[in-house]
Amino acid sequence: MSYRFAGRMGRIPESFLDELFRVSGAPGVITFAGGLPASAYIDVAGIREAACEVFDEMGSKALQYTTTDGYLPLREFIADRYRQRLGLPARPEEIQIVNGSQQCLDLVAKIFLDPGDAVGMERPGYLGAIEAFSLYEPVFHAVPLEEDGPDLAAFASLVRDYAPKFFYGIPNSQNPSGRTYSQDKRRGIAEILDGTDTVFYEDDAFGELFFDGRPRLPVKRYLPEQTVMTGSFSKIVAPGMRIGWIYAPEPILQEFNVAKQAADLHSNFLSQVILHRYLVTHDLDAHVRRVAAVYGERCRLVCDLLDDLMPPGMTHTTPEGGMFMTATLPDGLSSMEVFYEGIKEGVAVLPGVPFYVDGGGEDTIRLNFSAACEEEIVEGMHRLARVVRRLE
Repeated sequence: MSYRFAGRMGRIPESFLDELFRVSGAPGVITFAGGLPASAYIDVAGIREAACEVFDEMGSKALQYTTTDGYLPLREFIADRYRQRLGLPARPEEIQIVNGSQQCLDLVAKIFLDPGDAVGMERPGYLGAIEAFSLYEPVFHAVPLEEDGPDLAAFASLVRDYAPKFFYGIPNSQNPSGRTYSQDKRRGIAEILDGTDTVFYEDDAFGELFFDGRPRLPVKRYLPEQTVMTGSFSKIVAPGMRIGWIYAPEPILQEFNVAKQAADLHSNFLSQVILHRYLVTHDLDAHVRRVAAVYGERCRLVCDLLDDLMPPGMTHTTPEGGMFMTATLPDGLSSMEVFYEGIKEGVAVLPGVPFYVDGGGEDTIRLNFSAACEEEIVEGMHRLARVVRRLE
């Protein structure tokens, strides 16, 4: 039997994630390679209580089909939170529920991209976005990410010379770098895009997880009709519920709704109603503050250990929030070598190579600091230091 797969399947980049999960999941390996929130801070009891209330009050209604745009009370909750936290005039009609914000990557690409279209993104950029967009065969254009956000001169040149369908960015605690855009950079992006046909795709998966608890104004505040904004409850409530959302102008949502309906009819309705019950019966702000404080402590611990244990020449970013940072290896070291030698030593990191659409990342690694506890972080960093020093 010869399977006649679509030509695009042979043109997408090979995924490193299968290899990563295969080797880093081995017993005894301390992993900084994945992107998991801390399991100990998922409110199992609270979610169980909410689920019981839903079944008692809604019964079989909670197990039926629903509309493609999602459970209206949940969309109202999200819109209200945007108004309170960020001063955005969000309405529930502008919000659609999705299977985690990862689904938005696929569906936004599906409604915007034809083969050969230009897409802009950060350098380095989020691996999950690169893989999702690649299925639609665009031409990627990467803009260097500086300490406070994209290089605006390079960003302006990209928009002027290639008119990308959209530019994908993570302004808050970017994945993989952990960097956060300054407000000046956010305004600058809006000014450059204003009057063009390029959409800004603002992935805000980590916007609630700033260690200082202070929200940053999004690009959408400055460019409301040209910005698609996405969010997720995976990082602040529970990733297994697979509930995220898109907040976008209505003309975009109309097309998005068509693609979403064709893909899966609607997101998991049971998860939506349980999540909504949980949100209205528990203090989400207090929960987020608690989680962000823990992540801040773990991030500082990783930064301190990198500074104390690693050889000269190894540097790292210093995140203000989120779950990730990047480290640059001393001259001559390969991130792939560090990955494979790390597994032998019982520690897993993610090489930087998959985050670069135009080549690069051979000397960088991404580190997740949210999933491992303090004891694991200390032991894992000592193991990583032994690997780096041995390879020097």
